[in-house]
Formats: sequence, C-alpha cells, structure tokens
Amino acid sequence: MIHQNMKPLDLLIVGCGPIGIACGLEAKKNGLDYLIIEKGCLVNSIYNYPVNMRFFSSSDLLEIDEIPFISKEVKPNRDEALEYYRRIVSSHKLQVNLFEKVTDIKKENDLFEIISEKTVYHAKHIIISTGFYDLPNKMKVKGEDLPKVSHYYKDPHYYAHQKVAVIGASNSSVDAALECYRKGAEVTMIIRGEAINKRVKYWVKPDIENRIAEGSIKTYFNSSVAEILKDKLIISSPEGNIELPNDYVLALTGYEPDFSFLKKINIRLADDQTLRPLYNEETMETNVKGMYLAGVICGGMETHKWFIENSREHAKMIVAHVLKSRVA
Repeated sequence: MIHQNMKPLDLLIVGCGPIGIACGLEAKKNGLDYLIIEKGCLVNSIYNYPVNMRFFSSSDLLEIDEIPFISKEVKPNRDEALEYYRRIVSSHKLQVNLFEKVTDIKKENDLFEIISEKTVYHAKHIIISTGFYDLPNKMKVKGEDLPKVSHYYKDPHYYAHQKVAVIGASNSSVDAALECYRKGAEVTMIIRGEAINKRVKYWVKPDIENRIAEGSIKTYFNSSVAEILKDKLIISSPEGNIELPNDYVLALTGYEPDFSFLKKINIRLADDQTLRPLYNEETMETNVKGMYLAGVICGGMETHKWFIENSREHAKMIVAHVLKSRVA
C-alpha cells in the first residue's frame, strides 16, 4: 500500500522490526496518524537469521504490547518469531509499507520530509528503528570480496562435504560451525581472542568447546585471516602464517548500524569508539527535535546492550512524549 500523504503524518517509523512494530501498535492505540516504512520484508533482520536459529530469550521476553507469544519450547525459533510478528501486523491492521527504503530525511521548521525510493512523506515526528543487521563488520583483508566469502549464514546443507572456515567466536559463529560440522563439512574456526565468547548461549558453549577439545572442529585462537585466495586461506597465528585449504569462508564478525545514514540525518554520536547516538534516555528524543531512536540502534557499536526485552518500552516512552508535545 502507498500512504496518501495529503497532510503531514503525526508519526513516521523507519524500520519494521519488533520494536518498529511495537511503536506502530502504540501509535495506533493513541489515535496517531502513523506509518511504518521498511526497506525489506516484515521483521527483515529475523527473516535473515539462520533457518535453525533459536533465540537466547524466552518467548515471554520477546512479546510486544503484552500480546502472548506461544512457542513449542521455552526459547522460540526463527519461524515461530516470524509467525508471531507477522500475525500482529495482520490482526492489528498496522499501516506498513514494505520494500521501500528511506534514503534521506530533512527537517524544515517543525516538519520532516522523508524521502524514500518510491515517494516523499511529511511527518511531525519520526522514529528511527533500523537495528544493526544491515552492515557486516568487514575484516578488510585481500580476497574478502571473493564469491566464496559470506558475512551471513543461512543453511548448513549448502556447506556439506566442503572445507569451511568460520571467522569469529560469537553466537552466530558457533551455531554455524556446529551446524555445518554436523552436516558433514570440514570446519575450521579462526578466533581473534583466546577463547569462545563468554556471551555464547549457555546450552551451546559446552558443545562447541567439546568439539574443539576432541579435534572435530579445528580452531586457531589468537589468530586472524591475513588473506583469502580461491582455494585457500592465509592465517596469521602465534606460530606464524599458516596456509589452510578452503572452499568457503563464513566471516561472521558481527554487524553495525548504518552510521553514515545517522550522520546524514544530523544525529550526533557520543564518541569515536562506541559510536552511540545521543538521545534523551527518558524520552528517546535525539538532538534533532521530534526525531527519536528505538531499539538496538541506541547502542551504537555496543549492539549487545539492547535486545527486544529491554527496548520494547521505547515505544511507550516515545509516543507519550509525542502526545505531550502535541498538547504543548
């Protein structure tokens, strides 16, 4: 659907992840004229998770607006989450435009002009809830642009009977390594630190550590990729450079928000290390009056600090401030 923007919207929400949906629900409940714009499909980030992914959080912590999330097990999987959020959008008839990327936001006086790939909108207030799953943290090594390198992982079957290098020690890296290994891949992990990340899911961490200890998954700690070639890798390790025969590289080194977009729309960042956007912690309003942040984008590079369970309240905080500003 295309929103007929004959008059300025009360609120435009950029991003239709769980927190963007929560903001839409809150806006609708309070009678605001709103629209959610999403550059991909509904909950695009969750859709791009690995097919067998299971959440760290229990289903009750992933609920929004107190709408029950029923799952077969305590910790739901990707497909159950997609079903849950899709049903919310459908049953509540939320105003959503999908596959429409916002390219720029400008402000003149008290009105925002939101420019998308399809049209131009005007709104009195705007929420940026775009998450952080769009831009991978690149290794910046020669050969990283080869077709055999991927910064996303979907399905282990593709890598069966192949020599696969998994870069990283986070949840995504560990899940990929274990799943590919169990589908018959020859898996090697390359880890910059001296151990598996302590934030890896507690029920998975012993599994990967045991596979490493028994030698089923060869792992190079305190190491990094020096170069990627068509049929091998060069690894920089404490023992010197090592050549490793290789068919595919899963560079699961994390992701980051689109900081260039934040800067383009004049949102200030706290510092050069965390790159945390500046905002009022009581209202979620940024340095740009009428522009708010919601969800994990609030953490900048510290993407592990915000989750659905501790950022779903952003919707209520923002809408309350929008309503208050309308009265004022």
